[in-house]
Amino acid sequence: MEFNLKRLSVEGVVAAIKQANHYRLLNEPRQAESICLDVLESDPNNQQALILLLLSRTDQFGGAPGATPEQARETLDRVQGEYEKTYYAGLIFERWAKAQLERAHPGSGSSTYDGLRQAMEWYEKAEALRPAGNDDPLLRWNACARLIMEHDHIVPAGDDDFHPFLE
Repeated sequence: MEFNLKRLSVEGVVAAIKQANHYRLLNEPRQAESICLDVLESDPNNQQALILLLLSRTDQFGGAPGATPEQARETLDRVQGEYEKTYYAGLIFERWAKAQLERAHPGSGSSTYDGLRQAMEWYEKAEALRPAGNDDPLLRWNACARLIMEHDHIVPAGDDDFHPFLE
């Protein structure tokens, strides 16, 4: 069944963005995503809505079926600003890596490691581009490093001690 979606008024954009942020805080990322899509229908280049959409999509990693890094990267392509693109690229890798860790499937330690290291590389690039007084990339880099250091099974591929039992 197909519906014609109702278009948000331009005057309602600011309130809708507040609502989207509220739904993210309530751990309802699908609702936040829907609101952001409505905002972007009315204001296609709204940077706040694009960032919230990206965050809402990464909030769904590991939970919602079909939530993928590709969806978040498509949103990232529309984000303006070199620092913002770099920082949020790191965030996508970090959140995907953490979702892999939570799934705890065989090999998740090395895929988590790879994702966290890629995130850390993006954060280092963002550190060089950051506005004065913005230490967000450093905080994220440190969080990734701590996660790796605190878990013995988050290691590069080939460094794990997994030996399957073979008859």
